[in-house]
Amino acid sequence: MKQNLSLKQAAAITPPVQLTDTEALIDLDKMRRYRLQRVRDELKARDYAACVLLSPLSVRYATGVRNCAVFQTHILAGYLFVPAEGPVVYFDSEPGRNTAAQLGTIDEIRDDICPLSYMFAGNRIDEWYAKWARQITDLLDRHGAGKRRLAVERAGTRAPAAFAALGVEVVDGSDVIEYARRIKSAEEVLCMNHAIAVAEDGMYRMREHCRPGISETRLWSHLWQANTEAGGDWIECRLLSAGDRTNPWQQEASSRLIRAAELVCFDTDLIGPFGYAADISRAFFSGPGRPSDYQRELYSRAWTEIQHNIALMKPGMGFRELTELGYRQPERFRQQRYPVMFHGIGMSDEWPCVFYPQDSQFIYDDQLAEGMCICVESYVGEVGAAQGVKLEQQVLITEDGCALLSHFPFEPELLGAEL
Repeated sequence: MKQNLSLKQAAAITPPVQLTDTEALIDLDKMRRYRLQRVRDELKARDYAACVLLSPLSVRYATGVRNCAVFQTHILAGYLFVPAEGPVVYFDSEPGRNTAAQLGTIDEIRDDICPLSYMFAGNRIDEWYAKWARQITDLLDRHGAGKRRLAVERAGTRAPAAFAALGVEVVDGSDVIEYARRIKSAEEVLCMNHAIAVAEDGMYRMREHCRPGISETRLWSHLWQANTEAGGDWIECRLLSAGDRTNPWQQEASSRLIRAAELVCFDTDLIGPFGYAADISRAFFSGPGRPSDYQRELYSRAWTEIQHNIALMKPGMGFRELTELGYRQPERFRQQRYPVMFHGIGMSDEWPCVFYPQDSQFIYDDQLAEGMCICVESYVGEVGAAQGVKLEQQVLITEDGCALLSHFPFEPELLGAEL
């Protein structure tokens, strides 16, 4: 693989991931160093001495460590100390430590981990939080350059009190990691393109098997199979529904059998190889025969919104400006609009979100920048109607606009209604 790719070049490449005599792997070391530096730069910008990361996604972003990620989303186990300057220290069980030992992003690996979940600590959890605060404060005193401001992710209510007793100011670390993750390197884009290729493989399998008589869950299983075969991690939701279950949106896949001449909608929400997300939505027609005029209208309206909003995307475009210039569906479709017009994407759904005008209470200021990856959303369905359509594309903000990352085709037979 060529080195020092521009973002535009990376957006157009789907990399091979197996070693051959003529093709190199993605430069994962370079990617890990880039991500760790993004975290450090954000700590410096906010004048924090260090951060403690507990989310497995954040730990993987900063270092590359992967260890029982789904488990650790709800049972705190491993954690990571990252100073603005100085050694990165990782605490985990033996499997995580073995992985960490292979990574140049981690300077010290420790086994004196403190149990921070009630499952392990039971009614001694306050005792363990106090011990953990002393453990981290010792690192802060040695590597914090005299500062006592610490960003702690997923701190809960116990952490601030435990650190305050030691004279350490604790702030929420989520803003540090979210803002660091927003700008992708070329290597991250390559990883994302690989994840999208895996998702699109699963989508082709689903389209091939989308026919009357198959259940929603069985159809959904083809996406899981493609991701598992490729070494992907998981799928965050199970959003696939057919017929009357496409309206309202966000109903999970069920045992319902798909019937003739129905719309089938899904959202991949796939976390693929290397931990990167493919977040793409499509709608199929189950057949046989032709879609109805109303089905084509729903689909065409969603497609038009996607195309219009993608055309707005470029560096420097403000979030409020995107809200003002975004596509307007007719009034009858607005009540069941999707929760956001756009959202960030990386190792999962992430900051930012851009909202519809009707949701003014949520709107905040910022702007698009080169290197952001964004998902462009549309859901079209009337209140009380029996059908709806969900579509979504994944794009990369480039120096002069944006580049499509998702390439799964739309359905020509559903793009026929006059608007």
